Amino acid sequence: MRTTFIESLSQAASENPDIWLLCGDLGYSVLEPFAAQFPDRYLNVGVAEQNMAGIAAGIALSGKTVFIYSIGNFPTLRCLEQLRNDVCYHGADVKVVAVGAGYAYGSQGYTHHALEDAGIMSMLPGIEVFVPCDPMEVRAATRLIAGSGKPSYLRLSRQGEPNLGAAVPDLRKPRVLRDGRDVVILASGPIASRALEAADELTRRGRDVGVVSVSCLKPLDEAAIRDAARDASLIVTLEEHILRGGLFSLVAGAFSGDAVRPPITGMGIPEQGGKTSQAGSREALLDAAGLSAQAIVARVEQSLAKR
Repeated sequence: MRTTFIESLSQAASENPDIWLLCGDLGYSVLEPFAAQFPDRYLNVGVAEQNMAGIAAGIALSGKTVFIYSIGNFPTLRCLEQLRNDVCYHGADVKVVAVGAGYAYGSQGYTHHALEDAGIMSMLPGIEVFVPCDPMEVRAATRLIAGSGKPSYLRLSRQGEPNLGAAVPDLRKPRVLRDGRDVVILASGPIASRALEAADELTRRGRDVGVVSVSCLKPLDEAAIRDAARDASLIVTLEEHILRGGLFSLVAGAFSGDAVRPPITGMGIPEQGGKTSQAGSREALLDAAGLSAQAIVARVEQSLAKR
């Protein structure tokens, strides 16, 4: 995802001389192509994310489009006040790009686990939030936000993610990765690959399972969500994020006013209580959180049995 992002951003910058990139003293082996091609539009501001957000807002308010790039919680939570006051309340054309979503930097511990960021960023006024599931959606998202003229948040994983489906016609709408109507799994981010694995197993058991990538969390296309799950007996949301403020909250809210609606099962990272610290590979931490393909299958079967 990182490589696809910088390739797409470099292409956009070659077409638009007003695009800038700021980073917080990281991205080595990733950002160099942009820095070499556009040295006058690239700044490494150091380990100073609050300054980075303020500088980006100032450049943007002078008529530029500014991308800021760092790991997970650093360009989001560490500088949240600056993003709220300087960027969002001024409608500044700043794009916050976080690499390492969820457990992508799992071995680094909770300081690097981005588990609440999408919900928190979604609460800021006027910002759009994108959580792509594969490089194709990253490419579409980068091009889209580069020309939107609005504050944006782009939540990326790390590297090695496969493409999961066909072309992306409209990133603001849910993208069907697998057709199926009885059970519809709405997935946000690269964890959609586990939804596809689970769907394969459920199909072998005689279930008709669809998988839909919901990469645009804000604004959420509620009408398209309803259409994707119109005939479903069960909706499952799947995300590498806590349920509060994430995809589950958004989907549940979209259906909350309906007198008749399918049951909705949310699967995400359990919220931690007390003094806790976990570290390990992304795969191991997702499994421990109950988000393996096998656990998804079991949860779907359990939910269907309650109908």
